[in-house]
Amino acid sequence: MPIIGFYKITHSELFINMDTNREELILEFKNHLISYLNLLEVKPEDIVDNEELFGGELGLDSIDSVELIVLLDREYGIKIKNPADGRQILVNVNTIVDYIIANRTK
Repeated sequence: MPIIGFYKITHSELFINMDTNREELILEFKNHLISYLNLLEVKPEDIVDNEELFGGELGLDSIDSVELIVLLDREYGIKIKNPADGRQILVNVNTIVDYIIANRTK
Protein backbone atom coordinates (compact mmCIF):
# COMPACT_ATOMS: atom_id res chain seq x y z
CA MET A 1 0.00 0.00 0.00
CA PRO A 2 1.32 3.46 -0.86
CA ILE A 3 1.80 5.77 2.11
CA ILE A 4 1.20 9.49 1.75
CA GLY A 5 2.17 11.42 4.85
CA PHE A 6 0.88 9.39 7.74
CA TYR A 7 -2.22 8.15 5.96
CA LYS A 8 -2.23 4.77 4.25
CA ILE A 9 -4.24 4.56 1.05
CA THR A 10 -5.90 1.23 0.41
CA HIS A 11 -6.29 -0.19 -3.08
CA SER A 12 -10.05 0.44 -3.06
CA GLU A 13 -9.56 4.08 -1.97
CA LEU A 14 -7.01 4.61 -4.72
CA PHE A 15 -9.38 3.11 -7.31
CA ILE A 16 -12.28 5.30 -6.15
CA ASN A 17 -10.06 8.41 -6.21
CA MET A 18 -8.86 7.67 -9.76
CA ASP A 19 -12.43 6.98 -10.89
CA THR A 20 -13.63 10.24 -9.29
CA ASN A 21 -10.86 12.20 -11.02
CA ARG A 22 -11.82 10.64 -14.36
CA GLU A 23 -15.48 11.55 -13.83
CA GLU A 24 -14.48 15.12 -13.00
CA LEU A 25 -12.35 15.26 -16.15
CA ILE A 26 -15.25 13.91 -18.23
CA LEU A 27 -17.52 16.66 -16.91
CA GLU A 28 -14.84 19.30 -17.47
CA PHE A 29 -14.26 18.08 -21.03
CA LYS A 30 -18.00 18.05 -21.79
CA ASN A 31 -18.28 21.64 -20.58
CA HIS A 32 -15.35 22.64 -22.81
CA LEU A 33 -16.93 20.74 -25.71
CA ILE A 34 -20.19 22.63 -25.29
CA SER A 35 -18.40 25.96 -25.02
CA TYR A 36 -15.92 25.52 -27.89
CA LEU A 37 -18.54 24.15 -30.29
CA ASN A 38 -21.30 26.56 -29.22
CA LEU A 39 -23.70 23.74 -28.44
CA LEU A 40 -26.05 26.16 -26.72
CA GLU A 41 -28.93 23.78 -26.12
CA VAL A 42 -26.82 20.83 -24.96
CA LYS A 43 -26.09 20.07 -21.31
CA PRO A 44 -23.17 17.90 -20.17
CA GLU A 45 -25.57 15.17 -19.06
CA ASP A 46 -27.04 15.06 -22.60
CA ILE A 47 -23.70 13.86 -24.01
CA VAL A 48 -23.30 10.07 -23.79
CA ASP A 49 -19.69 9.14 -22.96
CA ASN A 50 -19.42 6.24 -25.42
CA GLU A 51 -21.56 7.64 -28.24
CA GLU A 52 -19.76 8.58 -31.45
CA LEU A 53 -19.28 12.33 -31.67
CA PHE A 54 -19.35 12.41 -35.47
CA GLY A 55 -22.51 11.07 -37.02
CA GLY A 56 -24.19 10.61 -33.63
CA GLU A 57 -26.76 12.70 -31.79
CA LEU A 58 -24.50 15.76 -31.62
CA GLY A 59 -24.05 15.73 -35.39
CA LEU A 60 -20.49 17.05 -35.34
CA ASP A 61 -18.69 17.61 -38.65
CA SER A 62 -15.14 18.16 -39.93
CA ILE A 63 -15.13 21.81 -38.83
CA ASP A 64 -15.97 20.65 -35.32
CA SER A 65 -13.03 18.23 -35.41
CA VAL A 66 -10.70 21.19 -35.97
CA GLU A 67 -12.28 22.94 -32.98
CA LEU A 68 -11.78 19.80 -30.88
CA ILE A 69 -8.10 19.76 -31.81
CA VAL A 70 -7.84 23.42 -30.77
CA LEU A 71 -9.66 22.60 -27.51
CA LEU A 72 -7.20 19.80 -26.70
CA ASP A 73 -4.24 22.07 -27.41
CA ARG A 74 -5.48 25.09 -25.44
CA GLU A 75 -6.99 23.32 -22.45
CA TYR A 76 -4.76 20.26 -22.05
CA GLY A 77 -1.54 21.04 -23.95
CA ILE A 78 -2.14 18.18 -26.39
CA LYS A 79 -1.17 18.62 -30.04
CA ILE A 80 -2.62 16.21 -32.59
CA LYS A 81 -0.62 16.55 -35.79
CA ASN A 82 -1.41 13.32 -37.59
CA PRO A 83 -4.98 13.07 -39.02
CA ALA A 84 -4.92 9.28 -38.56
CA ASP A 85 -4.27 9.78 -34.85
CA GLY A 86 -7.13 12.27 -34.68
CA ARG A 87 -9.56 9.74 -36.15
CA GLN A 88 -8.64 7.26 -33.41
CA ILE A 89 -8.74 9.81 -30.59
CA LEU A 90 -11.81 11.89 -31.49
CA VAL A 91 -14.24 8.98 -31.48
CA ASN A 92 -16.22 9.68 -28.32
CA VAL A 93 -15.86 11.32 -24.91
CA ASN A 94 -14.26 8.19 -23.42
CA THR A 95 -11.53 7.92 -26.06
CA ILE A 96 -10.74 11.63 -25.77
CA VAL A 97 -10.63 11.60 -21.96
CA ASP A 98 -8.43 8.49 -21.97
CA TYR A 99 -6.06 10.28 -24.35
CA ILE A 100 -6.08 13.40 -22.16
CA ILE A 101 -5.22 11.33 -19.08
CA ALA A 102 -2.32 9.68 -20.88
CA ASN A 103 -0.93 12.77 -22.65
CA ARG A 104 -1.91 16.04 -20.98
CA THR A 105 0.77 18.63 -20.31
CA LYS A 106 -1.45 21.17 -18.49
